[in-house]
Amino acid sequence: MLHEIQQVDTQIFLSLNGAHAPWADMLMYWVTERNTWIPMYALLIIWLIWQYKQQAGGMIGALILTIIIADQTASGLLKPWVERLRPCHVAYLQDKIHLVVEGCGGTYGFASSHAANSFGLATALWLLCGTVIPTVNRPNKYLLWFFPWAALVSYSRVYVGVHYPLDIIAGAIIGVGAAFAAVQIVSFLLARFAKK
Repeated sequence: MLHEIQQVDTQIFLSLNGAHAPWADMLMYWVTERNTWIPMYALLIIWLIWQYKQQAGGMIGALILTIIIADQTASGLLKPWVERLRPCHVAYLQDKIHLVVEGCGGTYGFASSHAANSFGLATALWLLCGTVIPTVNRPNKYLLWFFPWAALVSYSRVYVGVHYPLDIIAGAIIGVGAAFAAVQIVSFLLARFAKK
């Protein structure tokens, strides 16, 4: 069963990774780089502080906790436990992969921390700017754009040749779960603090 799943996953990977173009190579190289998004993260923090004032500290704390949980679950726990090679480290795929990035990355790829972190951030933002944090009850519809952004970042990992689709799906699920856990933890702590 696992062998069949691996075969299907590899076929889908090769199809997605094989659909490339020079302009898309440049775009996806830019999208997949973590440092590309530092200005966006900085602007997001500034916006949260400006928009939510005293609630911003708890919200930023929840975002940080989300990333810690998502990243450590994907990279610290699952990758060394599952030990699934990245496609760019699989010998028989070497001449079939369109590798866009300079290096393949770490040895193991399940699950994708890019997908976990980006979907975790998108989900946590949506939860935080809804009704979870006390007195924060103004959902911002524009925050929904973080989900297509997370999908694009996640897809870029397949496009550049360093992750299978199942690595991405697992990472996205981890990110969503991490967001729910982190937001609930911070909400609980804030509620306890408010009673004192």
